[in-house]
Amino acid sequence: MTTPNFSLDLKGRTAIVTGASAGLGSRFAKILAACGAKVACTARRKDRLDALVAQIQADGGEAQAFALDVRDADQLKAIVPTVADALGQPDILVNNAGIVDAERATKMSIELIDDVFDTNLRSAFILSNEFARPLIEKKMPGRIVNISSIAATRYDGNGAALYSTTKAGLVRVTETLAVEWAKFHINVNGIAPGAFATDMMDGMLERSGDFSVHFPRKRLGQPEQMDSTLLFLVSPSSDAVTGTVIKIDDGQGSR
Repeated sequence: MTTPNFSLDLKGRTAIVTGASAGLGSRFAKILAACGAKVACTARRKDRLDALVAQIQADGGEAQAFALDVRDADQLKAIVPTVADALGQPDILVNNAGIVDAERATKMSIELIDDVFDTNLRSAFILSNEFARPLIEKKMPGRIVNISSIAATRYDGNGAALYSTTKAGLVRVTETLAVEWAKFHINVNGIAPGAFATDMMDGMLERSGDFSVHFPRKRLGQPEQMDSTLLFLVSPSSDAVTGTVIKIDDGQGSR
């Protein structure tokens, strides 16, 4: 019997995770480090990143904290070479940073519109290019995982129209860059989570009440339930998978 083509060993790999100071990003950073990757934890809140890095190191992993405002193009251009100097050339990128608008479209200020576009969509496009460019030059393979949302595929009209729009745009970014970079062996995939227990979700529950009681399984997803999908998409196991966005929503809604 042949050995299964399956491995979660990320030793020798360097990963960048945006929005790592809380929620899913924090979990992603921990699980990548637990599998052997050197992880650059990035976000605006450096103090929270320092605490995350201390926890990863206490568990035997290797990580460093890097302050990064993904709305700032200059910072996005600088982060990849900065991480490369500190941890080695990044070959895993998790575009996780995101904000939800929770507003009806006509009530959004221009400032909020810009923040949502810049954080959720523009930053992922810019950073993906900055990440891919040195890999192409060095003829190194790479993996990008874009964190979209189930909101990319459905919207109930009760607010967060722009969030839904940007997350749908991120799906298309995933698909187009996957085609453009396939010849360079840079795989671009995505995850579209449903309602998961995170800091962002806590705020939504405070405003709207516990809507999870209306889900078929009457629960929110837990961040660790995404571990296997993330690891599949960054590991050798998914070598032929690119341009795919995997929905993880615990059957919470329609298809």
